[in-house]
Amino acid sequence: MATSKVRLNICGSSYVVNTSESEDYMQNLADRLNLDMNEMMASSNSVSITTAAVMTALNYRDELEKASGSADNMRRQIKDYLEDAASAKMAAEEVRRENAALKRRIDDLERRLRRSENSKEMP
Repeated sequence: MATSKVRLNICGSSYVVNTSESEDYMQNLADRLNLDMNEMMASSNSVSITTAAVMTALNYRDELEKASGSADNMRRQIKDYLEDAASAKMAAEEVRRENAALKRRIDDLERRLRRSENSKEMP
């Protein structure tokens, strides 16, 4: 995958990153980071750029962990649903086979009954 260098400005500092992502995508990430860090620094005069960066990184890591946990939970649920669907499909196929066998049995019994009725009608 091709990489390119993208210049980003975060909290007054310029950074050049080598990335395979689009420049727009990287700029959006930098803009969000810049906004989040500036909000944190504005919340208290004692928050330095370093503290804001660390706290923002912790917040992002927390979001990632929660999103990963949710994704894992969804994967487990989907796996369970797929297993349930496979079981239901097998049960439905068994019912179809049983239904076909019962229909054959009914047809056989109806033929026997007609033969029996026909033989009784003959003197």
